[in-house]
Amino acid sequence: QVQLVESGGGLVQAGGSLSVSCAASGSIFSINAMGWYRQPPGKQRELVARISSGGTTDYADSVKGRFTISRDNAKNTVLLQMNSLKPEDTAVYYCKSKISLLRNDGPGPFYDYWGQGTQVTVSS
Repeated sequence: QVQLVESGGGLVQAGGSLSVSCAASGSIFSINAMGWYRQPPGKQRELVARISSGGTTDYADSVKGRFTISRDNAKNTVLLQMNSLKPEDTAVYYCKSKISLLRNDGPGPFYDYWGQGTQVTVSS
């Protein structure tokens, strides 16, 4: 099986910086895209940023120029560096990764796996 464990997050004042990281572990053969989503209070979950295995990135318009996503393929980790934070960035942040598991008969298909979420709160 696979586990995605998130760390970081917390409380920060508007204009400050924070980072969240996610580490995938288990019987992993390969990881395709990795990304961060967030769910503000009372709203639907939305894409924040994602990064392909080759390093191509994609950002929500609301975070472009402020957030940076990166990954370490050797460590199966993905990092989201958040700068110039705004109160509207307050949300639970979730890591998602598209992972192929190593099975006895070879690599399995890619499935999406989610982390448990970590709270980011930006005070005004």
